[in-house]
Amino acid sequence: MKKVLNYINNNVLLKVASLNSVSVIVKIIAGFLTSKFMAIFIGAEGMALVGNLRNFVGSVQSISILGLYKGVVKYIAQHKHDRTKLSKILSTVFYLGFISTLLLSFLIYYNAEYINDFIFKAYNNYTYIIKILALALPFYALNMLAFAIMNGFSKYKYLIIFNIFGQILGATITILLIWKNRIDGALTAVVIAESIIFLITLVGIINRQNFAPLIKASKFSFKLTKKLSSYSGMALFSAIILPLVALFIRNYIIDNVGVESAGHWEAMNRISNYYLMFVSTLLSLYILPRFSEIDTIKDFRKEVFSFYKNIIPIFGLGLVIIYFLRHLIVLIVLTEEFQPVEDLFFWQLLGDFIKVLSVVIAYQFLAKRMFWHYIITEAFSVTTLYFTSQYLIDEFGVVGANMAHFVTYVLYYGIILMIFYSSLFGIIPEKQEED
Repeated sequence: MKKVLNYINNNVLLKVASLNSVSVIVKIIAGFLTSKFMAIFIGAEGMALVGNLRNFVGSVQSISILGLYKGVVKYIAQHKHDRTKLSKILSTVFYLGFISTLLLSFLIYYNAEYINDFIFKAYNNYTYIIKILALALPFYALNMLAFAIMNGFSKYKYLIIFNIFGQILGATITILLIWKNRIDGALTAVVIAESIIFLITLVGIINRQNFAPLIKASKFSFKLTKKLSSYSGMALFSAIILPLVALFIRNYIIDNVGVESAGHWEAMNRISNYYLMFVSTLLSLYILPRFSEIDTIKDFRKEVFSFYKNIIPIFGLGLVIIYFLRHLIVLIVLTEEFQPVEDLFFWQLLGDFIKVLSVVIAYQFLAKRMFWHYIITEAFSVTTLYFTSQYLIDEFGVVGANMAHFVTYVLYYGIILMIFYSSLFGIIPEKQEED
């Protein structure tokens, strides 16, 4: 046991992974509890409706910060010891986010009825939910800026602690809202959950290092804005296109299979998101800053294969366990009404495994601002997902959407391997070998 602990302490990746696992467990428990309450109080049809709103909120949140999160993490990680450059980074990002968030909040608030019709169509009027979203949006943006700063400074411990308490608070409020107001409560929780975490973050950082003096209008940099635009373009592309594709697929299921089946598909996506939290959070906390710091093929290859060696076997084993416990998981997380979800696990799990294999490499697109590589591969994946989903849903029903998920990431992984083949498997130049 002592040797194992020493190994973990000396291996940064495993140290972050072990610390992050506590946060992930809390998120999973919180997610399971909220899903259980949704399953009991709003059912499959309500869950499909919540899914539509979640897609819209996700897009709006990314647009509010102009998709700058990963770019901010990269530049802070590179210049965290240079206060002059750090001041330019923080000032530029703050004012860009401030202006974009206020404009977006204004547009959402005064176009709430139109947005309600777009999201909910013939369902009840939830205009007030859209207006709550507009009011909560600035707090989300501030929280993401604080998280980006901590991430860039590699303050993993604080990030994880804030996430833990934020998830507990968010889950508590969500459960209370669903219990008291059913579907209205669930929808309200969707638009305020992420913003609530800012309260935890604010309390946690108020007595720590203050970066406010570094934020000055005079330090706003148009040159840095141009550099950040590639990250913004990449993030916004995914933020807009991916939720739209999910909306189209869900609506296609509703029109061709039924609204309950759309709710089952949404439930499977929620479960998938829960068990993917460990890997996705680890990628964001560790891989992106690390890829931003390294400049050699040797180090890039080392990080990728270290992830494959240390994390992928654990992740794969976890997926196998999840598959064999799927019946119990559905009963615990959802209700008997959602038993058809069991038929969706196999293809979803396979697709998620291939997804993680590919995404860990594809993070290099973000770290090194490989704009067109990112856009082209993402466009390929969403296009493939959309058309294969339609075809396979017609052939196999709702499970066709999960089969399309697997097919899409197999093809995507193949393209990623082709792009990075020389970096991963080619001969490393002698100079880099010496370094």
